Amino acid sequence: MRLTVPVQLRPTTEQARGLRETLERANAAANAISEVAWREQTFGQYALHHLIYHDIRERFDLSAQVVVRVISKVADAYKLDRKVQRVFRPLGSLAYDDRILRYLTDTVSIWTTAGRQRIPFVCGGRQRELLASRQGESDLVYRDGRWYLYVTVNVVEDQTFDPKAFVGVDLGIANIATTGEGTRHSGSHLNRVRHRSRHLRAKLQRKGTKSAKRLLKHRRRKEGRFARDVNHCISKRIVAEAQGTHRGIALEDLEGIRGRVRLRKPQRVTLHSWSFHQLGTFVAYKAERAGVPVVHVDPAYTSQMCSACGAIDEASRPNQATYLCTSCGFAESADVNAARNIAQRGVEGWAAVNRPNARETVETQHHSTRKLSASASSC
Repeated sequence: MRLTVPVQLRPTTEQARGLRETLERANAAANAISEVAWREQTFGQYALHHLIYHDIRERFDLSAQVVVRVISKVADAYKLDRKVQRVFRPLGSLAYDDRILRYLTDTVSIWTTAGRQRIPFVCGGRQRELLASRQGESDLVYRDGRWYLYVTVNVVEDQTFDPKAFVGVDLGIANIATTGEGTRHSGSHLNRVRHRSRHLRAKLQRKGTKSAKRLLKHRRRKEGRFARDVNHCISKRIVAEAQGTHRGIALEDLEGIRGRVRLRKPQRVTLHSWSFHQLGTFVAYKAERAGVPVVHVDPAYTSQMCSACGAIDEASRPNQATYLCTSCGFAESADVNAARNIAQRGVEGWAAVNRPNARETVETQHHSTRKLSASASSC
């Protein structure tokens, strides 16, 4: 599987000036290529190369391989959208391949408009291990006054096993994730951080002074980094739990939920800052690397269905946190009950695709899950 590893460059002032000029000149060339591509309605990389290559080399004084990468950048942009002419930011990223970038022990040898530069880089131990499996391009990125290389690596994942059961994961706002075994990953701290950030952001925007704008700029990615770290930690624990018990992971398919749900304005703010898609993505790639199968299931009625008897009744949710079945009297945390239903749907979905003749296995797992829920209810 392919992953992206960020490494931070530590250029001198002179080297940073050369990197900046390289990005500005490369993106100016990209805009010139885009203008020709739009005028001639020629968007393929091969056709663009023969149409514009020599002119771009002469006009912008770029190396041959950089011109090739810039043409590729324009062609890729038009693959996404050919309805409007594409325009590139002066400091937009630039892809480097092995002809113009070489990794050494603690430095990179990189082509710039000021000539080849040998620039130190720093990264964590895990990232350094992944660099050994580097494959493909690296993107030079300038962000918030710092220089980064985003390196593509190819990691060999573990062989996916055939699970007999699944860890159901119920995603929410009060509890970011809850498993069928009752493990809760609370979102209260994250929600407090977001609430404080919203109020501070509004206060600084109203103030409008230079210092307020400077602080806004300094804090603009802080909340996102914090939420991403929380999602990384939660996804790592969920995958470890599934791998340690030789089970798969069942997640709710929540695509389009923001468009379907109708809430009051204060609740809409919370919903739209809910990074459930990011958490699902982190779980999926970590699970794939560990060989843990992941199934996305229909979330309909999982919060209203009894995991013990299968009855569906909206009245079984007397409040947000509690599930009390009106049919069999089974009582459980609402999130845990939903997670068990999701786990069962994961078993059924996996069996339908991978073991179409194993109906008996599904029924046995379903019966054992119901029996476990019923026994928990009587304790």
